[in-house]
Amino acid sequence: MLIGTGDDAAVWRRPDGRALVSTVDFFPPVTDDAETWGRIAAANAASDVYAMGGRPLFALNIVVWPQDRLPLELLGAVLRGGAATAEEGGWQVLGGHTTEGPEPLYGQAVTGEVQADRLMRNGGAAADRSLVLTKPLGTGIITTAHKRLQPGDPALPESAFGAAVAEMCRLNATASELAAEARVTGATDVTGFGLLGHLQEMCAASGTGAALQVAEVPLLPEVASLAAAGYVPGGTGRNLAAVGRHLRFRSGEPDAVLLNILADPQTSGGLLLACPPEGAGDLVRALTAAGHAAAVIGETTGSVPAGEIELVLES
Repeated sequence: MLIGTGDDAAVWRRPDGRALVSTVDFFPPVTDDAETWGRIAAANAASDVYAMGGRPLFALNIVVWPQDRLPLELLGAVLRGGAATAEEGGWQVLGGHTTEGPEPLYGQAVTGEVQADRLMRNGGAAADRSLVLTKPLGTGIITTAHKRLQPGDPALPESAFGAAVAEMCRLNATASELAAEARVTGATDVTGFGLLGHLQEMCAASGTGAALQVAEVPLLPEVASLAAAGYVPGGTGRNLAAVGRHLRFRSGEPDAVLLNILADPQTSGGLLLACPPEGAGDLVRALTAAGHAAAVIGETTGSVPAGEIELVLES
């Protein structure tokens, strides 16, 4: 029986009380290193399973490859990267499908499982919950700068790009487990719609509003300066157009740079968790101990209309 859906996932209840989660995602290269791209794509594909409190079981590769322009040896490196992430996360890659096309694309269709009574849902938040973000924002801005700038350009330090790659390769497995221990029932992963888009979807599905403490949102290195310099993905404008009418502001209005960061499309982003407030501090400390740059970034609230987000610009 179908019991729920996420951004790119469906949940099917089994007779034994557990549930299957099925999801798929794929995209073009975000880095010049083929194996790293494979790792990132596999981590991103499994993210919806983790966002629902599950664990991946197996996956099928999805590949579009321009074999007249790119050697198959390069595809082999991509698949090795995907297999390495799957091994790290404990799921098996059982095969897949490859077709020819003008642009290389890679990802996985992932099937996982979750205990049905521990399922975290996009619509599972409630008012007066603390909002916890488990990864810093900015992967879209940094990868856009990486594509446009020449190697070694001081505008994008290698350390900043390396930090973005590390976060994109990081699985959301530990964050999901810690969220379950903290009795989180409302969760989503932050991916293509950006933080604002995914938060608005969560609020609308849960029948609550949210107050976002902008200064508390963690960012990757150099993100603010890169956004100010115009290294903004094309999807950012679409995200802002979709969410703009749901925004309200406290203590003035944010500038365009800040809005672009909050709407930045993320690749393999973190989890956004609606946590009981009494456990939020312990959850962030546990996430930080596990290597996540996590933070409490606001709260859901009945004082803001359902589906609306209030940006709090000053604490």
